[in-house]
Amino acid sequence: MADRDPVPLPAEVRARLAELELELSEGDITQKGYEKKRSKLIGAYFPQAPGMDPSMGQERRTPVTPSSSSRYHRRRSSGSRDERYRSDVHTEAVQAALAKHKERKMAVPMPSKRRSLVVQTSMDAYTPPDTSSGSEGEGQGDGDEGEGGDGEEEDGGGGGGTSSSREGSISMEHWISRAIHGTSSTTTTTSSTASSSSSSTRSGGSGAAGGRLADVLAQHVHISAHHHLRHHHHHRHHKTENHSAPPDVTGYTNNTANTTATDGIQVERAPGAGTAAQRQTPKYGNAELMETGDGVPVSSRVSAKIQQLVNTLKRPKRPPLREFFVDDFEELLEVQQPDPNQPKAEGAQMVAMRGEPLGVVTNWPPSLEAALQRWGTISPKAPCLTTMDTNGKPLYILTYGKLWSRSVKVAYNLLHKLGTKQEPLVRPGDRVALVFPNNDPAAFMTAFYGCLLAEVVPVPIEVPLTRKDAGSQQIGFLLGSCGVTVALTSDACHKGLPKSPTGEIPQFKGWPKVLWFVAESKHLSKPPRDWFPHIKDANQDTAYIEYKTCKDGSVLGVTVMRIAMLTHSQALTQSCSYTEAETIVNVLDFKKDVGLWHAVLTSVMNMMHVISIPYALMKVNPLSWIQKVCQYKAKVACVKSRDMHWALVAHRDQRDINLSSLRMLVVADGSNPWSISSCDAFLNVFQTKGLRPEVICPCASSPEALTVAIRRPVEEGSTPPGRGVLSMQGLSHGVIRVDSEEKLSVLTLQDVGSVMPGAMMCVVKPEGFPQLCKTDEIGELCVCTVATGTSYYGLAGMTKNTFEVFPMSNSGAPVSEFPFTRTGLLGFIGPAGLIFVAGKMDGLMVVGGRRHNADDIVATALAVEPMKFVYRGRIAVFSITVLHDERIVVVAEQRPDSTEEDSFQWMSRVLQAIDGIHQVGVYCLALVPSNTLPKTPLGGIHLSETKQLFLEGALHPCNVLMCPHTCVTNLPKPRQKQPEIGPASVMVGNLVSGKRIAQASGRDLGQIEDNDQARKFLFLSEVLQWRAQTTPDHVLYTLLNSRGTIASSLTCVQLHKRAEKIAAMLAERGHLQDGDHVALVYPPGIDLIVAFYGCLYAGCVPITVRPPHLQNIATTLPTVKMIVEVSRSVCVMTTQLISKLLRSKEASAAVDVRTWPPVLDTDDLPKKKPPLLYKPSNPDTLAYLDFSVSTTGMLAGVKMSHTATSAFCRSIKLQCELYPSREVAICLDPYCGLGFVLWCLCSVYSGHQSILIPPSELEVNPALWLSAVSQYKVRDTFCSYSVMELCTKGLGLQTDLLKSRGLDLSRVRTCVVVAEERPRIALTQSFSKLFKDLGLHPRAVSTSFGCRVNLAICLQGTSGPDPTTVYVDMRALRHDRVRLVERGSPHSLPLMESGKILPGVRIIIANPETKGPMGESHLGEIWVHSGHNASGYFTVYGDEALQSDHFNSRLSFGDTQTVWARTGYLGFLRRTELTDASGERHDALYVVGALEEAMELRGMRYHPIDIETSVIRTHKSITECAVFTWTNLLVVVVELDGSEQEALDLVPLVTNVVLEEHYLIVGVVVVVDIGVIPINSRGEKQRMHLRDGFLADQLDPIYVAYNM
Repeated sequence: MADRDPVPLPAEVRARLAELELELSEGDITQKGYEKKRSKLIGAYFPQAPGMDPSMGQERRTPVTPSSSSRYHRRRSSGSRDERYRSDVHTEAVQAALAKHKERKMAVPMPSKRRSLVVQTSMDAYTPPDTSSGSEGEGQGDGDEGEGGDGEEEDGGGGGGTSSSREGSISMEHWISRAIHGTSSTTTTTSSTASSSSSSTRSGGSGAAGGRLADVLAQHVHISAHHHLRHHHHHRHHKTENHSAPPDVTGYTNNTANTTATDGIQVERAPGAGTAAQRQTPKYGNAELMETGDGVPVSSRVSAKIQQLVNTLKRPKRPPLREFFVDDFEELLEVQQPDPNQPKAEGAQMVAMRGEPLGVVTNWPPSLEAALQRWGTISPKAPCLTTMDTNGKPLYILTYGKLWSRSVKVAYNLLHKLGTKQEPLVRPGDRVALVFPNNDPAAFMTAFYGCLLAEVVPVPIEVPLTRKDAGSQQIGFLLGSCGVTVALTSDACHKGLPKSPTGEIPQFKGWPKVLWFVAESKHLSKPPRDWFPHIKDANQDTAYIEYKTCKDGSVLGVTVMRIAMLTHSQALTQSCSYTEAETIVNVLDFKKDVGLWHAVLTSVMNMMHVISIPYALMKVNPLSWIQKVCQYKAKVACVKSRDMHWALVAHRDQRDINLSSLRMLVVADGSNPWSISSCDAFLNVFQTKGLRPEVICPCASSPEALTVAIRRPVEEGSTPPGRGVLSMQGLSHGVIRVDSEEKLSVLTLQDVGSVMPGAMMCVVKPEGFPQLCKTDEIGELCVCTVATGTSYYGLAGMTKNTFEVFPMSNSGAPVSEFPFTRTGLLGFIGPAGLIFVAGKMDGLMVVGGRRHNADDIVATALAVEPMKFVYRGRIAVFSITVLHDERIVVVAEQRPDSTEEDSFQWMSRVLQAIDGIHQVGVYCLALVPSNTLPKTPLGGIHLSETKQLFLEGALHPCNVLMCPHTCVTNLPKPRQKQPEIGPASVMVGNLVSGKRIAQASGRDLGQIEDNDQARKFLFLSEVLQWRAQTTPDHVLYTLLNSRGTIASSLTCVQLHKRAEKIAAMLAERGHLQDGDHVALVYPPGIDLIVAFYGCLYAGCVPITVRPPHLQNIATTLPTVKMIVEVSRSVCVMTTQLISKLLRSKEASAAVDVRTWPPVLDTDDLPKKKPPLLYKPSNPDTLAYLDFSVSTTGMLAGVKMSHTATSAFCRSIKLQCELYPSREVAICLDPYCGLGFVLWCLCSVYSGHQSILIPPSELEVNPALWLSAVSQYKVRDTFCSYSVMELCTKGLGLQTDLLKSRGLDLSRVRTCVVVAEERPRIALTQSFSKLFKDLGLHPRAVSTSFGCRVNLAICLQGTSGPDPTTVYVDMRALRHDRVRLVERGSPHSLPLMESGKILPGVRIIIANPETKGPMGESHLGEIWVHSGHNASGYFTVYGDEALQSDHFNSRLSFGDTQTVWARTGYLGFLRRTELTDASGERHDALYVVGALEEAMELRGMRYHPIDIETSVIRTHKSITECAVFTWTNLLVVVVELDGSEQEALDLVPLVTNVVLEEHYLIVGVVVVVDIGVIPINSRGEKQRMHLRDGFLADQLDPIYVAYNM
């Protein structure tokens, strides 16, 4: 069947078929009847092979290769009625392009939405369309006409490609997204998928998921199609007649498109494509659909989607990037090289075209005012204008006599009744605004001619409806720059303007102050008998100013001189052959452009009668203009293609229409490439009603050049109008190529006639110097004639570039000595001097060096399924610049009743269609609810406002699809690692390959002579006993409560005594041995300290554990349990309250409470002392274990020996100069790291008083910490980032209040943030700035740095140079290089030194891979050697390999003896100009980030914090952000502070900023509620917890977008 050519049909059958089509197009037969008769006629000529399933045939046909498709096109154009179908090429091309895509279907995961965001349409009612029969449209009959009324509202969308596209050929795409959700894994083997799918078809329901997936997989796994089709014996004969029937695009109304699929483009289908539709898909209940994502078990849903996304990305989309060398630092962005095969212009240089001479007829008036005077006096009764009400009844007839007398009245009042006699408000030459609604042309005309008679310059503008209209601010700027002080308006309009309570009209946003003047007769005083306006011949004065909105939204005023206005009217009269008293119907806006020129200016010059149809009437009755043409036997009508489109949609019910009186139908937007389909379709339907083909006259115009060209109404039988079928590919390179082989992407253009009388036209290159184009090149049309605008008001530079252009030929000679005006239209002059327009300069988008026109893309998107999905055809297309190239954004309004499924479906089809036809990727596709895009006054989409909203994140779309992976092809090449310095490189002394080795150290502990009494003790327990004897009543600890009062305090002797009791208790109740491990589960406070020393007294090893959080037992208790188990604690010590909590009912839900070790509560201690305190003998034994959960979610405990503990305390004592007389305020969590050491150990060692402030109390009273610092006159204080953030956010607005309460921070000399990360400069700086007013010295704030192997490496002490900040190049950092740059340079990242290196600590920077030493200012891993290094990890599993590497590493060359501990952090050392206390130059350590947190993407190393910083900056509603990778995809999670409607605004912004600043494509954007990103007590983000939560689908995200 596929291999044989079809049997030729006999002539009588062909005739009968043609008749059938006619009947269908006339509506005399239903679609179903038509199909039935047709298949009967044809069936006989296609013998079936015996036993063959007809539905198999389609699977085996040859796919359309270019050659077979060109055969189809040739045959088609030779058809007998080909003129009629030409315009539908586009819709068919779109459908064909979509069909082509079936071979490589896009498996796109659907975004997930929270239910509150989903439009609640009942899914039960929504049955899948039976797409297998989509092409005949059974069951999709004529029910759609009702929507016709919505029609198109747009100027932009035109009747675009809306013509005939129903869901004609949708085959499988509609269900692709369902199919995608079908299973959680895309790696099923061929056989199992095939069998599962066949079984599911049999059962018809439950197993459908697997089968649906099979269809999507078919293209990777090549399942044989026969598995599926076995069950579907749908005998559909029509499938077989593809190659012979004439193209069958019947009538024009919506149901026509049902047949496009049979035109033969659609032949190929993906294997298995037929099945999804024919199987009965299960209907989903709402809940099931939303919550479990189409029946996939929840846990696997996210990962399945990501897996799918990964699969989508693996498929090669664009040619791979060319290889090139990455320069040392500058990552070169891929520059798109021109394709050597791209078409180039080959024609000769074009010659400027002259129009026919403008024959000045003897009785033409010398000026328009003279014409008005003449008609107003000779034939005052002649009708000038008839206006209609919204019912289509004539409302009012304005005669020439009335127009003349009223205009004189307006002129008189303008000049004499405004202001005073001495100081008139308006003088000749001044500009005044005309503000008239679209339904009152009479008042407008009177005011306009009144201004001309008074020699005042009218500036017609739209009525401002609200104070914040889209674009009204820009209009205000125009009025301001024109110096407008008076606005003329009508009575009704004046009443309708917004008013303040006092009745005054408020000043509109951006407007100058204007006086509102009602220009209606009854409000005006009569001019005296002897006053006449002064009527001159047309001269060089400005007649009026027409406003024009630019691409960027700014509004310019084009000035038109009186002579230009007159000449233009004469040229129009000559080309349109206007005669006196003709009747003209006008649907266009009469305030500007074609409507103003024909229906206000030229009509008066020729005493014509204008029938004005208001926009409101067109909305109610789209046929009104046609009815008026019949009623008034009008000779001329001025319309836009959308008016023709609307009329088509609504014409069914009209029988008595006769358009034979029309001699000219002016199509104002005939230059829009897509107007041709409306024109053709209109002619097609109305030819039977007397419309002659030669009547349709498209014209091209622009605000600058007025009418550029217009097709003349020709005599019958002369040459038909020109058509150009151009290759889109050629056009995108700016070249004209007639109809390429690839038939899908062609643009059919109609000519817009020839050059205007008296004008000269040429085509110049669109960019740069105005050089003439070649004959086969597209360029900007330029005209040279009197009848154009002369300037942009008040903008001399822009005027010169537009209105004073001198085109040059190749030889450098100007074409003419007169200047040309640029029209803003792109096109060419074809054969016989016909002009073709291919687009507007404003709509031009240059992507990857190729030009695309926004209108073309709109039309392609509309042709996908216009009336089905896009609300009133409202689509906006614009480009934004991201990463040095333009990216295309498509925004469409969706119909209110469309489901999620529909919208996603439509989006994926649009992407495919645009890719197939224009060969360009869409960067972002956004859908917004109907009627939400900003409108222009006539209901079109306000493009620049829409773009502005998109970029500001204020568009509030309801669906977004980003496709950066396919569009962005200019990313830098992924980095290949170069080998670093190996052991072979030259080491000379302390140099490594010419650089000083990066090493530094703090002061030597042994050298320092100080009277440190505690030094003589090896153990902290001994130090405490010694202090209890020598200074028993010295207060060591003071604990504050949330009110800032002392909750409890401890002296040396109290601590000693209570510790003894604990030791006794451990011995008697716990029966503990020496060296047993005890978990201390206490809230931050004194009990914790007492319990710790009690353990030391008893010879036990304490482990401090954060208690479970009362509100969050489920997540915090398992961590407690884990630490207790991993640390091998034999007993738990805690308070009574917590011990109850550990065994409570809530606890048993989270953990197995039966497996706790014995729990001792220490609230009531035994009275007796222990018999004997434990005397430790070996200082290298364990003092305590320090457990902490790292940011990557690893629980790691390190061993601290007694030696290390004492060395640690001594190091801090020396660095911070701590003595018994000092007071230190500590606002830290006391469970691990430096926080624990400061809270529990340092006071005992150094004897200073610690003021303890639990950070949790700050949530109740944010000022607690700073008030304590001020009240106790503290000089040294320690806090965490979370505390600092709480103060910055919580007290930001209260500094004055705190100051008035006497808060004073001037005594603070060190405020140290305890952290294990790169210093957060932004936070510390904003903290310093905020509290500067309270006396805080900015130099006081600094950070420390510690990690697991060494709990404190750096700590800014009291003496020593201030911490320095350097700026490094972020791009170099990704390549593991450090490149210092100036502050404020692009891509710069500020890094602050992490504090001074502690005494007794040595640091070296080593290469983490080769373990060789690094040169100074090179990025490497920080290695540390110190007396207070931890002695190893404490792990149950005894993973010794891990431990030995981290704690006992040696350099691979150089100093290979020293044993170092690896911190796991990247950083670099830099010798500064500053000197430290010993007079040496100071070495600063800069920490960049943790190795285990860093993400390797595209061969480069990224630190999450850098990407997060960029993302947080993009939108005010993003409060927090965390990023992580999953299978090479970058996942960005943002917390949204705002309404859920804003969630989707963030997706494009996040994608843009990460591309721009980091050259990375975001794979998934997840928008969540505030507080979802987990943050630990140190204020660090737990990114891995977040990742696990995301993959397990536990985040309850508001929206998840999968970027394709």
